Amino acid sequence: MQQIQFSSGNLTADRRADYAKMLSEGGDPAAAAELMEQALELAPDWAAGWLRLAEYSEKAGNIEAAITALRRVATLDPQDLFAARLKLAVLGAEPMPEQPSSRYVEALFDDYADRFETSLVEKLGYSVPGTLATLLREVAGERRFHLAIDLGCGTGLFGVEIHDRADRLEGFDLSANMLAKASAKQIYDHLGEADLSLPAERSGLLGAGLPEGRADLVAAADVLMYLGSLENAFVQAATLAAPGAFFAFSVEEAEVEQGFELAPSLRYRHSEAYVRQALADAGFGTRQVKRSVIRMDSGKPVHGILFLAERRF
Repeated sequence: MQQIQFSSGNLTADRRADYAKMLSEGGDPAAAAELMEQALELAPDWAAGWLRLAEYSEKAGNIEAAITALRRVATLDPQDLFAARLKLAVLGAEPMPEQPSSRYVEALFDDYADRFETSLVEKLGYSVPGTLATLLREVAGERRFHLAIDLGCGTGLFGVEIHDRADRLEGFDLSANMLAKASAKQIYDHLGEADLSLPAERSGLLGAGLPEGRADLVAAADVLMYLGSLENAFVQAATLAAPGAFFAFSVEEAEVEQGFELAPSLRYRHSEAYVRQALADAGFGTRQVKRSVIRMDSGKPVHGILFLAERRF
C-alpha cells in the first residue's frame, strides 16, 4: 500500500511549504504558489507538494500552472492517491474517468472516519440513511428481511436504521477505519472490506459463507457518488440479491439529463434516466424514486435522488 508522503523529507522545503500554507490561508495564494515552487526546487519528487502548488495556483487564477502541477502529481502518484486525474478532469484538462482510484476513496474515508458522523450529520445536515429507510418502509411496509447487506456501510448510519428489521445484517466498506467505527456499534453480524469497482468475484463480497443471491435487501446509502459508471456496482447488487429482493440506494442528481458527470467536489452525479437504464440492464425494476436535499456543501444544498428497486429474476 502506498503511503502518503506529506513531508518532503527536506527540512528547508518543509519550512517553505509551511510558510506558503500560511500565505494561502492569509489570502495571498499567488505568493503561496511562488514560495511552493521554491520548495519543490529542493524536493522535486514530492507529490503532495505538487498538489499544494496546484491548489495555490488554481486559487490565484493560474489554471495552466495548476494543470502542469497536477500532471506532475499524476506522474509521481501512479495509484492516484491524491486524485490528480479527477482534478484534471474538473479543470477540463483530461477526459472524465469512469471511476476514481480505489486508493483515493480508501484514503479519503480512512482519514475522515474519526470525524465522519460529527461533520456529516451535525454540521452538514446529512439525511440519506433516515430518508432511505422511510422510503423502504413506504413500499415494503413492516416487512422483515432475512439478510440485509449494507454496501459502503461507513460508520453504520444506515445499519442503525435497518438492523431491527433484519435477521442478519452484513456491512462492507473499502475503508478499514470506517469498518472499525461500524463494528463499535455492535449491530452487524458480519463486516468486511470490499471494493465496488471490482468484479463481484474479486470484490470481497463473495466467498466462504457469503454465497450469491443471499440477500433480500441490498442498500447503498450515499456510496454511488464515489463511482462514475454504475453498471458494475449494479451487477454486484444483482449478484447478491435473491429474486424479489429490494435494492435501496441514493445518488447525487446530475444537471445533465443523460449519463453522469463529475462535480467540482470530485463526487459523481447521475441522471435519473441513466440510473433507471442501468438498473434495468442489471435485472432490477424501479419501484420508487424520491428527490431530496441529502446534505449541505459549502453552504449550498446537494440535491439527490433516492431509488428503491426490486430484483426481477
